[in-house]
Amino acid sequence: MTTSHSDMANAIRALSMDAVQAANSGHPGMPMGMADVATVLFTKHLKYDPAWPEWPNRDRFILSAGHGSMLIYSLLHLTGYENPTMEQIRNFRQLHQPCAGHPEVEELPGVEMTTGPLGQGLATSVGFALAERLSQARMGDVIDHHTYVICGDGCLMEGISHEAISMAGHLKLGKLVVLWDDNEICIDGSTSATVSDDQLARFTASNWHVQAVDGHNPAEIDAALEAAKRDDRPSMIACKTTIGYGAPTKQGTNGVHGAPLGADEIAATREALGWPYPTFEIPADILDAWHTAGKRSQHLAEQWKLAFDGLDEDIKADFTRRQNKELPEALVDAVNAFKKENAENPVKVATRKASEMALGVINPIVTETIGGSADLTGSNNTKTKDQAPITGDDFSGRYMYYGVREFGMSAVMNGLALHGEYIPYGGTFMVFTDYCRSAIRLSALMQQRVIYVMTHDSIGLGEDGPTHQPVEHLMSLRAMPNLAVYRPADVVETAEAWLAALQDTTRPSILSLTRQGLTPVRTTHTDENMVAKGAYELLAADGDAKVTIVATGSEVELAVTARDTLQAEGIPTRVVSMPCTDVFDQQSKAYQDEILGNAPINVAIEAGIKFGWERYVGRDGIIIGMDSFGASAPAPDLYKHFGITSEAIVTAVKNRL
Repeated sequence: MTTSHSDMANAIRALSMDAVQAANSGHPGMPMGMADVATVLFTKHLKYDPAWPEWPNRDRFILSAGHGSMLIYSLLHLTGYENPTMEQIRNFRQLHQPCAGHPEVEELPGVEMTTGPLGQGLATSVGFALAERLSQARMGDVIDHHTYVICGDGCLMEGISHEAISMAGHLKLGKLVVLWDDNEICIDGSTSATVSDDQLARFTASNWHVQAVDGHNPAEIDAALEAAKRDDRPSMIACKTTIGYGAPTKQGTNGVHGAPLGADEIAATREALGWPYPTFEIPADILDAWHTAGKRSQHLAEQWKLAFDGLDEDIKADFTRRQNKELPEALVDAVNAFKKENAENPVKVATRKASEMALGVINPIVTETIGGSADLTGSNNTKTKDQAPITGDDFSGRYMYYGVREFGMSAVMNGLALHGEYIPYGGTFMVFTDYCRSAIRLSALMQQRVIYVMTHDSIGLGEDGPTHQPVEHLMSLRAMPNLAVYRPADVVETAEAWLAALQDTTRPSILSLTRQGLTPVRTTHTDENMVAKGAYELLAADGDAKVTIVATGSEVELAVTARDTLQAEGIPTRVVSMPCTDVFDQQSKAYQDEILGNAPINVAIEAGIKFGWERYVGRDGIIIGMDSFGASAPAPDLYKHFGITSEAIVTAVKNRL
């Protein structure tokens, strides 16, 4: 006897309402409303293998509306993934359990990314779809898969959706399919209270293939997905659904959006759906039907493995190295040679230029880097001569012109990293990390190697004024868990920061770089990566140190000049360069104590807010920095105006003595 579509979809609805009820929190409405769409997708279209969740050529499924997490947990369980088990679903939203309130990529195979902040799943999916195009251009048809997204009204209200939709249409990402849960309900009630956009026209205007279907009619859904796969544009399918489908008194209302249905409503829903089975019980015939659906692509996975095994050995080795997040063996020696050359023949350049110089060494060796900038390529210095642009007609390049889409760029980079083969880096001004911040946070939460090249990093950018001078950004970003913020002082430190960021496979990095030229401070070569320690003694004191000056980036040269003055006046002074507080904080206490030392006077200097530096120089330490926003003037005038000078260090030390 053939199991009906309704029975299979109702299994999702039952698990979703039961799990939310058991947790006494969650969002049952979306999984119940989109159960029909998801059933058609997972039983007839999505290419996946629960026995090999990491199959590189699988289709990617992104639940952008991550609050409806029980949809994906139900699907993974029903299709035969090892996890989540029924016991884990019973423990939905509980401590140390994989079925978290919102899907988390590290918790369950089959969850492609962490979602929940609305719109970001949609935007990150553009990165997944872009990665597929890049891989196929490089490797041929051995890489050939789709990216499917379920998004809601909230995702499309978020501003990032505009950036994502525009980029995908411009790049002609024809293997991206978005299924919009068009249920007209948000937390506050009807979406008519907040939005009246014509979403179909909006997507059409951005060069998408657009369809509208009854989201509870499996035949219409199936036909729309077939049509989407035939079109060479990205596709949006508007699925008209009823939120909380099947709940007699709550369906179609915001009452089912983010709260348990309640025991009485669940009982009535079971009756309305014709689902007479106990809580958390899936009948064997329905479970078998789902397991059969989960196995329907196993032969494709086996065929893919044979095709991959038939590729040239160098192609296979490179692909495997990328998947394992391993860097080419030649990289470290090349960076060390670059460091040696620049220590022996130092040049005064901005660290944004130093970054470009380092990338000139890195990019020809690490061919999986995908560079880019949010319309500031010439200012961020992110493009090297070996990088051709990526276009909708040619995906053989390695450089993305992201346009003025800082948030979108960051989300796309997350998708490129999550896909498994690429190391994305992208640039904008440091002040616009505010626009990128939510995506940076997801990079950190998902433990992805994404490198953010943030230039014009202080009042040193000068005349553009306080709107563009990031005084608070360094410390606010340092407060974010699992994020390394590097602020190098010269060419050598910049190269070391790049190498450290590339070698760090479990977190994103920010390179905070200057507009203004900096005097070299590292003029003695060592193969040791000093920046990778977070902080190190740049200059020792002549005699027992009375003063330790801790500085970062452009202020290290000020610390060096101040030390020379103090030493000349008989005040033994040492300089500590601290390019990355995040890495330094992870060093042993013995190393931290050695570097910070025990001088009676400790000074910190940085062209940003003073907040936070007391951690390193103590509550009685001298902190030279900003207490306000910046101003519009040439950079040298600003440093003098705000008292961020070597003379200020000397004066403060003498006053303390």
